[in-house]
Amino acid sequence: MAGRGLEQLHEGPAEGALLLGRFAFNIRYQWFKNWVNSDVGQRLGLAPIPDGPVNLRMLRRTLSLEMAYRPGGLLASKIHLKHIAVATTEGYASRPGGAQAELLSEVNKHESERNLQLVLEEFRNYQQGILPAGPGARGLTEFFAGIDEKLDSAAASAPKIQRNDRDVLNLLTKRAKVLHLGPANYCWFTDPSRALCLKLAGTPTSDRPLIGMCDSARCPQATHHPGHRPVWAEHADRTKIFIGQLGTTRKSERTRLQADFDRALRVVAEIDAASATTDEESA
Repeated sequence: MAGRGLEQLHEGPAEGALLLGRFAFNIRYQWFKNWVNSDVGQRLGLAPIPDGPVNLRMLRRTLSLEMAYRPGGLLASKIHLKHIAVATTEGYASRPGGAQAELLSEVNKHESERNLQLVLEEFRNYQQGILPAGPGARGLTEFFAGIDEKLDSAAASAPKIQRNDRDVLNLLTKRAKVLHLGPANYCWFTDPSRALCLKLAGTPTSDRPLIGMCDSARCPQATHHPGHRPVWAEHADRTKIFIGQLGTTRKSERTRLQADFDRALRVVAEIDAASATTDEESA
C-alpha cells in the first residue's frame, strides 16, 4: 500500500525510477515530528512523538516487529525485508522459533556438555594433585574436596561398585552451569555480588559476567589452570619487549606496562606452584 501511494505521488513514475531517492533522514524526521506534535497534528488525533534518538535502522526493526506479529506476518516480513532465510527474520522480530530456536537450543546443549567435560577434567586434575591457581582457587579446591569426600563415602558403603564418569558428572553439574570461559582463565559465576567485572561496570545485579572486562588476577571467582599458562607466558614476553622499546621519557607508560608484566609473571608462577606437587612426585 505504501509503495503504491508513493508511485501515485511520484513526479515521474517511470519504470526503474527511485521512489524516494536520496534525502537527509534526520532533517525530514524533525520536520515530521514537529508537524505531528503541532496543533495541526493534535487536531487530527495523532499521538505525539516523544523525544529520543531515531534512525533508519530503528525504523526498519520497528516495521519488522509490527509486521511479524500480524497473521502471516513473519513470512511477509521476510519478503518485504528481502531476507534469504526465515531465521534472519525471526531474529529481527524477536520471535525465537523454528530454525532460530533449534539453533539456540543446539548451541546451549553443546555449551553445557563442554562445560561438564571441562569441570570433569579439572576434577581429575585435582585428584592427581594438579590444583587450580588464582583468587578463586581456594573455593574451587574446597568444592572438589567435597565431591571427592562424597565419592569416597559412597565407595566405602558399597565397595563392589566403581564410580564412573557419569556419577561424577551428576555431582559436578551444578558447578558446570556457572562456568564461563575467559581467554586466560575460568570464571565460576556463583555470586554476582562478588564479580569484579560487574562492580567495574556498575551492573551488580546482572545474571552473566562481562568476560571482556575480566581481571582474573583480582576477581575472587576466577581461576587459572595449566592450560592457561601459555597465554600468560606469551603476554609476559610481549610486555617485556614493549618495555624494552620504550624511551626514557615515557615513564607513565613504563610504570603501567611494568605492573602488567609483574602480574603476568605472578600468574605464571602461581600456576607452576599449584602443579609442583605432581612434578615432585613424578621425579
